[in-house]
Amino acid sequence: MPNRHSINRRLPYLLLAPSVIVLLALILYPLAFALRNSFWFWNLQMGPAPLYYSGLDNYRMVFQVTPFWVALKSFLGTFAQFWFGMGVALLLHTHLRGMGLMRALLIMPTTLAPVVAGFLFRYLLEPKGGLLPWALDGIGFPVPPQGFLGNANTALLSIGLVDTWQWTPFFAIVLYAGLLSINEEVKEAAQVDGASGWRMFWSITLPLLRPIAAFLVMIRFMQLFNSFDLIFVLTSGGRTLSFNLYREGLVNYNIGLTAAMTWLVVIIVSVIINLYLFFIYRKREW
Repeated sequence: MPNRHSINRRLPYLLLAPSVIVLLALILYPLAFALRNSFWFWNLQMGPAPLYYSGLDNYRMVFQVTPFWVALKSFLGTFAQFWFGMGVALLLHTHLRGMGLMRALLIMPTTLAPVVAGFLFRYLLEPKGGLLPWALDGIGFPVPPQGFLGNANTALLSIGLVDTWQWTPFFAIVLYAGLLSINEEVKEAAQVDGASGWRMFWSITLPLLRPIAAFLVMIRFMQLFNSFDLIFVLTSGGRTLSFNLYREGLVNYNIGLTAAMTWLVVIIVSVIINLYLFFIYRKREW
């Protein structure tokens, strides 16, 4: 007969067990299902069940029939958003007049749903009558005849600019909060030692913001893998990982190829995030 002390010690685990079991089932079963079917040729247009074992053919096909490496380039926008946000945060940290109003205005793009932002810029970038092509054409900037969103060379860049417009304020507001949390005595000590503004930024401000920066980049990096609605509204297609998964899985019904693509995404994201955390926190003392 267990005593009261052992019951009290096990009670938290017993209460958490149902939630943990459900969470593991929702995570592990789909991953195991995708891993198994990534080695089979399975297309729902040909039958409701996998047709035959294909080994690593699906993984090879990912790089042959889908722009997998090209799609990974879209994640460079995360780092652009971070540095733009850092610049805006440093500007907000100054004591210029009107910074309170600027902080209120900055959060507005982030509050818009991606679909709303997509439709807004779809009309702004309309090749016939859009405000941005008209303004750029007026200053002599070459505008593709089919528009920025209709040209294969500028579509991905245009999507990245829209995404940067929407999410740079998020980086700016969070980094600004991080700047406010830095102890002023540390800055004053650096100034007494003769540190310049640039030196203070690289040696004091940026290292102290490292945990916040790591959190922001990770969250945004993972969020980009779910970026579908903005791309679909702007171009009805694209060379991004999320849209490739949608096209192969829900348009072409190629379940085996989609499962292989999913596992490649899981592996690549896990490796990149762990390497990023290693380099970010390797000098941190716990």
